[in-house]
Amino acid sequence: MPREYVRDNRSPIPSTKYVSKVMSSNKAKNTSPEILLRRSLRENGAGGYRLQWDVPGRPDIAYPGKKVAIFVHGCFWHRCPHCDLPLPKSNTDFWRSKFEKNRERDQRKKDHLEKNGWIVIIVWECGIQNNLKLVTDMILSALDK
Repeated sequence: MPREYVRDNRSPIPSTKYVSKVMSSNKAKNTSPEILLRRSLRENGAGGYRLQWDVPGRPDIAYPGKKVAIFVHGCFWHRCPHCDLPLPKSNTDFWRSKFEKNRERDQRKKDHLEKNGWIVIIVWECGIQNNLKLVTDMILSALDK
């Protein structure tokens, strides 16, 4: 049974039931790209990571002993520089502001972790989909340092 849209005053009311369904089904963790990346890391001998590790920024995947934090960014929500996705056509001002706040928050998280000696790796959803081996190799390289 589809979830009913709950008005939280943080976002505009969806224009259709379809939009409501799509927005309600977005997940904050255990997304498909995260699961693919974690599987690849395990298959390449880099298990032992922690999920949503309790450090500022709560990286999606963390290797606390090596101080490596990995954020898996969705291209839409974090505004991928490679995909250059257009803004949604409705509520454009809201979305422009929302995406800008997301980018600012992402940068604060990255800066804070790096200031505290962490290696921060940003992985884009499209990178995982298009070249999982390259992404995995980049992380393996950082873990070897």
